[in-house]
Amino acid sequence: MFQEFVKKNKTMFVFLPADRVFLHDKVLARSILRIFPTSITPNKVTAIRILLTPFVFYFLLSDFYTLGIVFFLITASTDMIDGSLARTRNQITKFGMLFDPLADKFLIGGVVLLIVFGNFHFLFGILILVLEVLFIVAACVAKARFNTVRAANIWGKIKMISQVFAVFFTLLALGLDVPFFLIIATWLFGFAIAFAVVSLFFHGA
Repeated sequence: MFQEFVKKNKTMFVFLPADRVFLHDKVLARSILRIFPTSITPNKVTAIRILLTPFVFYFLLSDFYTLGIVFFLITASTDMIDGSLARTRNQITKFGMLFDPLADKFLIGGVVLLIVFGNFHFLFGILILVLEVLFIVAACVAKARFNTVRAANIWGKIKMISQVFAVFFTLLALGLDVPFFLIIATWLFGFAIAFAVVSLFFHGA
């Protein structure tokens, strides 16, 4: 099935050169990315994130917060890895530009459903989910109507980082029973919401 999808959408898997390489890309290229052989493409890393996400959900549902934190951090870190791989190795694809942010929203949206509604005001969780849905709709509309895929912008990246740390502190609060961490998580979720609005307004994805 996947091979058929690739054949029908060959242009989505064509490697494109990076417009620019960020400082953190160069740092990762000189360190962590060296362990990744050329056979490991950014799209494969994105696929790994999608496959690992259900395990994160399982551990959180089972109240195994320690394992949940470990798997969440590993899964979330692949977002940084696939992007840097794509830019430093000139392996950017339309598939990656579309499914990389969708994989992020699958991870964050699921975690929000599992932990945010139970530990924060329900309107807080609804706002986060609504914004994530709007991002998905904007990406789908751009692909269907204009046959284009927009890469993530700096505001979206900051939003994602804020969400990752917010989830991390929430899980720490639950695992260690330290309510103060929930206060930190609340502020981080607030920052994430603000950057999400800015990203959606100026970029639409």
